[in-house]
Amino acid sequence: MHISVRQAATYLGVDETTVRRWVRDRDLPAHRVNERLHLNAIEVWEWAVAHGVPASRKLLEEAQRAPEVTPPLSQLLEAGGLRTDVGGDTKSAALAAVVELLPLPPDVDRRFLLSVLDAREAMGSSGIGDGIAIPHVRNPILLHVERAFVSLCLLRHPVEFGAIDGKPVHALFFVVAPTIPSHLHVLAQLGFVLRDPTLRQLLNARAGADEILARIRALEVRTTGSFPAPTGRTP
Repeated sequence: MHISVRQAATYLGVDETTVRRWVRDRDLPAHRVNERLHLNAIEVWEWAVAHGVPASRKLLEEAQRAPEVTPPLSQLLEAGGLRTDVGGDTKSAALAAVVELLPLPPDVDRRFLLSVLDAREAMGSSGIGDGIAIPHVRNPILLHVERAFVSLCLLRHPVEFGAIDGKPVHALFFVVAPTIPSHLHVLAQLGFVLRDPTLRQLLNARAGADEILARIRALEVRTTGSFPAPTGRTP
């Protein structure tokens, strides 16, 4: 649920100037659309709790009554693209290749995004094991996109990623979302499908996009089609 600066000020019991100052100086999550600031009710609630700022319970109640709807992972991948034979002989080179392939808005600074990703990897690998990595910064990658998407890049050659199981990485899933709740929801979907050994085998074999998407759709059909809305924070 998106809310205006005026609505956020009402829920937080402050004036609009204070809300804008918190956005500027205290990292209150906000998104600029057509030169106007918009906030997400769940993000505002989480921020208020984390910063000890009193917030009306109605803020959370409104957010729960109108949760964000995130498309199935198969649709997110269709939007972000599945690419094979991606170059890069090192972790940094592979990340650079992936960032260049992302379908990002023209105003996104790809060089800065890459530097942030490199810094995040220096803190700890995003390799989750079995040759798969989900590169992300310490906080979700929130960009000025209308909808979340996921890009999958299969590397030409596996690269050392410092993954927890010690295996080199050959498949990178890159999540881009406009809000934290949608980011967490996408991660929940990824966590579900990546437990499937058949999908992991397809990724390891650098299967084609159609085959990988078909397997993901089959896994989605086995579920109710809805994933529980996450309430926690990303690591």
